[in-house]
Amino acid sequence: MKTLLSEIRLPIEQELQQFKSLFETELQTDSPILEEVLKYIRQKQGKMMRPVLFFLISKAFGKTTSATYHAALSIELLHTASLIHDDVVDESDKRRGQASVNAIYNNKVSVLSGDYLLALALEQSVQTNNLAIVQKVSKLGQVLAQGELLQLSSVAGKLINEETYLEIIYKKTAALFSACSETAAISANSKPEDIEKARLFGEYLGLCFQIKDDIFDFFDCKEIGKPTGNDLKEGKLTLPVIYVINNVGQKEAETLAYKVKEGSASEEEISNLIELTKKNGGIEYATSVMLSYKKKAAELLCSLPESEIKTALHLYLDLIVKREN
Repeated sequence: MKTLLSEIRLPIEQELQQFKSLFETELQTDSPILEEVLKYIRQKQGKMMRPVLFFLISKAFGKTTSATYHAALSIELLHTASLIHDDVVDESDKRRGQASVNAIYNNKVSVLSGDYLLALALEQSVQTNNLAIVQKVSKLGQVLAQGELLQLSSVAGKLINEETYLEIIYKKTAALFSACSETAAISANSKPEDIEKARLFGEYLGLCFQIKDDIFDFFDCKEIGKPTGNDLKEGKLTLPVIYVINNVGQKEAETLAYKVKEGSASEEEISNLIELTKKNGGIEYATSVMLSYKKKAAELLCSLPESEIKTALHLYLDLIVKREN
C-alpha cells in the first residue's frame, strides 16, 4: 500500500514539497504553548491524503497556481482544527493510532488551538484572492460542524435508516473531500463543468472513505487507532448494522441496536451484534455500496485524456477502498 501511495504521489512530488514547505512555515508562532501543539501537528503530517488529492485534481482539470497552495493549506488546517475539536467532544485519546492533542495537553488547550487553526485556515483562504474559494472554505466549516451535531442527535434518537446515515457521513467526511476537489479545480481556473465533475468526484470518494472506515470497526485492527466495536460503544450505528436491522429482519440485532443507542449494551452484547452483522451480510452490503460510489467516481474521469495524473487518480480511488488503516 505504501508503494501504491508513492506511485500516486510521483506526478505531483514537486507540488507536495512546496506545500510541505508552506505548511511548515505557516504553522509557527511566538506563543510557547501553541508552538508546542503546532510542532506536534507538524510532526504528525502523515500521508497528506487531502493535499495529494488537491494537486492531482488541480493538474487534472487545469493548472496549479499560487492560489492552489493557499487553498490546499486552508482546507488542511480547517480539517485539522475540526479533528482536534472532535476529539474533545468524543473524549478520544487516540487519533489514527497516535495520541490526540487533548490527551497530551488538555481540553482547554485543544479547543483554543483548534480555534487558532480555524482562523489560520480562513486567513489562508483569503490569500488565494478568490472569493469563491473563501466561500467554499467557510461553507465547509459549517457543514463539518452540522455533521457532528447531526451524529450527536442521531445517537440520542431512534434507530436510523440508510438515508440518514449517508447524510451524516456526507457532512462529516464526504463534504471535506468534495470541497477539496472542487476548490482545487476552482484554484486551477477550470471550466464550470469540470469544477462540477471535480466536486462530485470528491463527494463519491469521500463516501467510499467513510464507509471503509466504518467497515474497519467490525474487525480487530489496532493500526487504525480504534478497537473493534468502538463506534457501537459510542452509540453510533453504521451501514453494516443499519442494513441488517432494516433489511434482514434480524430481531435480535434490532434489540441489541436499541441497547447500543441507549448506551446500555455490555461488551458481550456489542460483540454479539458485530457477529450478527457479519453473519447476515452487513459487511458485504456496505462493501457493495462503497464500490458503487467508487464506480461513479471513476466514470467522472472518463473524459480526461490519458496521463500520469489520470492514472494516479484511479490509483487514489483504489487506495481508498483497499487500504488497511
